[in-house]
Amino acid sequence: MLINFFMTLRQMKVPTSLREFLDFLEALQQRLAFADMDDFYYLSRACLVKDEKHYDKFDRAFAAYFKGMEEIENILEAIIPDEWLRAQFEKQLTEEEKAKIESLGGLEELIEAFKKRLEEQQKRHEGGSKWIGTGGTSPFGANGYNPEGFRIGQKDSRNKKAIKVWEQRSFRDLDDSITLGIRNIKVALRRLRKFAREGAQEELDLPDTIHSTAQNAGYLDIKMVPERHNAVKVLLFLDIGGSMDPHVRVCEELFSASKTEFKHLEYYYFHNFIYEYVWKSNIRRMSQTIPTFDLLNTYSSDYKVIFVGDASMAPYEITHAGGSIEHWNQEAGAVWMQRVIEKFDKVVWLNPIPEDYWGSGGSLGIVRQLISEKMYPLTIQGLEQGMKYLSK
Repeated sequence: MLINFFMTLRQMKVPTSLREFLDFLEALQQRLAFADMDDFYYLSRACLVKDEKHYDKFDRAFAAYFKGMEEIENILEAIIPDEWLRAQFEKQLTEEEKAKIESLGGLEELIEAFKKRLEEQQKRHEGGSKWIGTGGTSPFGANGYNPEGFRIGQKDSRNKKAIKVWEQRSFRDLDDSITLGIRNIKVALRRLRKFAREGAQEELDLPDTIHSTAQNAGYLDIKMVPERHNAVKVLLFLDIGGSMDPHVRVCEELFSASKTEFKHLEYYYFHNFIYEYVWKSNIRRMSQTIPTFDLLNTYSSDYKVIFVGDASMAPYEITHAGGSIEHWNQEAGAVWMQRVIEKFDKVVWLNPIPEDYWGSGGSLGIVRQLISEKMYPLTIQGLEQGMKYLSK
């Protein structure tokens, strides 16, 4: 049965291996999960999924294969004796809990009383000490207190004393195509690293200190070295305004993570496409502009250039002089992009629009052609691919 489950995971593109499947079977043999669908789900996911970005694929495969088996208790009732289940349950109770259950006439009486109240109650009840409902001290219900009761429909255990917990399973969708968060961005950006030691000697060189101390007849001889820094230099261009407004948050997260990860980071803003000038402050973008020629002459060719934008505009904004919607540009945007590509060794474009909507024509197709198809979606996987290219 579980062999087919393993094959379903592979068909859903979950990168699980036979070794992990065997570990999962061994965990089941050790009864780390038994007679509980939730326990089985979490155990199988822990054993068979190596990265949380595959959780969504796993959930879909799990739901497809075990459809109709969520209530595993219904199946177990037919194959496991009721007496055995009750005996196993009573083993989990402390002496104090057993005494409290006996105060209601025993477990049998508690179950029978519950069944009877289910038949008698005709409406929702809140508070009180008898009916099945919320709050109160009835032994049946949720968000109340009774040390020997049933908990029904309550999201979390409050007093950790319920005999039977009736809850609905729910699982989050996670995938490597989700929009980035700051933590995920930082992890992806770390692919673009080139460490170097520079500046003041602030970090202990432990191997050299040990060697020097030994050579100095045991007298401590501390050696220091400059702290290691990421020496990669990044030039970041951010599209701002217009069609980029819905993507402000993810761009803010990318910007924040970039400032943390890269010691040598320079950033500038543009609107729709790059022309003869850019700016640092959007409030003063008309009065304090920076000529693009100055950037080309200021920064060395080893800077890694990253454009961030949706590349969504009229094609003439890229291909024609005067195409800018805000000013009269003497030269087409495509000319300026070509100058950037010729000056810097590596240039990529990160696009917040899902890749499925890119298409091959229009302005987006023109931009992709200009940058030799080095456009990547602004997702975990896309950012990793972009950083991998820049780090070569």
